[in-house]
Amino acid sequence: MGTNLRALAATVTAAGVLTTALFGAPPAAGAPAAPGLAPRETGTAAAGATVAGIGKGNGTVGGDLLAGHGIIRPAGIKPPPKTEASAYVVADADTGAVLAAKDPHGHYLPASTLKTLTAVTLIPKLDKNRKVKPSEEASNVEGSAVGIVPEPIYKVDDLMRALLMVSGNDAAVALAEANGGVKKTLADMNKEAHKLQAYDTVAKTPNGLDAPGQRSSAYDLALIARAGLALPDFREYISTKVAKFPAPKDDPKKKKKKKKRDDDSEASESPAPAYYEMANHNRLLGRYKGMLGVKNGWTSKALGSFVGAARQDGHTILVVIMHHPGGFWEEVAKLLDWGFAARGKVAPVGRLVGPAPDPKPSSSPLSVRPSPTPGAADAGAAKARGEDPASNGAGATTPLLIGGGVLVLLALGAYGLRRRRSTPGDADG
Repeated sequence: MGTNLRALAATVTAAGVLTTALFGAPPAAGAPAAPGLAPRETGTAAAGATVAGIGKGNGTVGGDLLAGHGIIRPAGIKPPPKTEASAYVVADADTGAVLAAKDPHGHYLPASTLKTLTAVTLIPKLDKNRKVKPSEEASNVEGSAVGIVPEPIYKVDDLMRALLMVSGNDAAVALAEANGGVKKTLADMNKEAHKLQAYDTVAKTPNGLDAPGQRSSAYDLALIARAGLALPDFREYISTKVAKFPAPKDDPKKKKKKKKRDDDSEASESPAPAYYEMANHNRLLGRYKGMLGVKNGWTSKALGSFVGAARQDGHTILVVIMHHPGGFWEEVAKLLDWGFAARGKVAPVGRLVGPAPDPKPSSSPLSVRPSPTPGAADAGAAKARGEDPASNGAGATTPLLIGGGVLVLLALGAYGLRRRRSTPGDADG
């Protein structure tokens, strides 16, 4: 028995499996740390930029300067206008240059600005012409709502407009249901956030209603908004000022129309669908030059938050604010003005990063790949060991494998095969 165990240990060692591969090892030098909480240290000031409260740099997403808590601004231009927001980002959406910021990676409740992540996640996944029947649960969500009912009268397109124009919490849940459920949608949203390198963001609800553990940052919301602006449907939804939304069957306006038809000689005709109008909650839309829209939000805990984008002279500026105690519209307009004035004239204090590259297949020598002909590799290995593949069952199964602890299981399997004795019923896979 002892000899067999030593043989097993030798097999594992020969395969290159180390204890650290099984139980976890520290990252290799230079390897990126696993995404988690955003770095909260302060960065090192670069030439041409001044930062409040700067210390040691640490590789913060978007640049070391963006680790600062205070106002982070470029030199050579007047400071950004004051705002009561606890955090903000002003960025050039075209180039990704961050022009100024305040506590950009600070973790705050996002309120309804999280709906931008819901939209960015679901727009590519759902057919906008698909009809949706919301559940009773979706129809009774608290907070701001568009007033849906559990009837199949809504298209995904209608619900997306309600989500981004009037901040429909009910529309967000209905869209999540259309994507396979709230749980699946939250998993998709968090996956999308990581893909965008929005590592400060954790979604716990599809509509931004406060929930334990939910959070985002001004930097992350800028990343998400920039991704949204790349989607034509997203741009259309956020810039729509007024739109029609399907009315439920018990809508008073629809009842009135039905009564009129009953008195009409042509009552046998199909009734026209009823609608009501909804207006975009973004107060700067149509008031600020070039305003594209995006999303505002508020809860008693999150306070005011806003993501806005405007385009002037072929350039787009993004402004994000979080945790604002009062009215912020005028402050946002001034930050946009400052961004357009600073764009192209100052050294950026950071940058909006692009999406993370898709993971490439591992080229590790520990990977086990299937042979072109099922059983051929196992039979060849058995012959190399001087064994009869027909007698020991080699080739019956070609394990596919991926490494680490599973490889140990393969080694245990090999150990079992060595102890196995052929019987009359054995098949030659």
